[in-house]
Amino acid sequence: MKFLKLIPIFFIFFGNLSYKHLVHAEIKNPNNFKALSSNSKNLSISNVKYYLEEGDKFIKIGNFDKAKDSYLDARKLAKQLASFYSDLNSSFKGVDARIPNEMQRKGKGILAILAEINGRLASLYIKNENPEVAVPLLIETIRIMSPNTPEGKEAYQKLIQLGFVETQFKG
Repeated sequence: MKFLKLIPIFFIFFGNLSYKHLVHAEIKNPNNFKALSSNSKNLSISNVKYYLEEGDKFIKIGNFDKAKDSYLDARKLAKQLASFYSDLNSSFKGVDARIPNEMQRKGKGILAILAEINGRLASLYIKNENPEVAVPLLIETIRIMSPNTPEGKEAYQKLIQLGFVETQFKG
């Protein structure tokens, strides 16, 4: 009977042992481990570029449907990233200036890639005789990059070629 009274004491004693060294992960420096910094992760600029390059490969072999799908995937991911960067930028304004600066830099980078994707998609839609689908993409490019950038000027020139606008931009 005394033995049964010792069982809870054994559980208390052995239950408090440290499990710290029982799991061994192969991370060289756990303080520098970043799950999304790898190129294979979904939420990364490198993954957007991968989709863009895949679309270019499909264009070269003449598979326009797969190219369009790849460009649309790149566009969707780029818009998500731009939105996330913008949200973080506005959340940290006035709290820590370094974070908004980083988010603004990353946001500008992803918007430039988005403009490139929009241009390629618009060209693809124009080639496939769907200019009405290309127009919103071109307008979005002008909006996110401004009319004075090379991307904005090129998008506006395509709008003139399509007949959507008539006035030449002299900027």
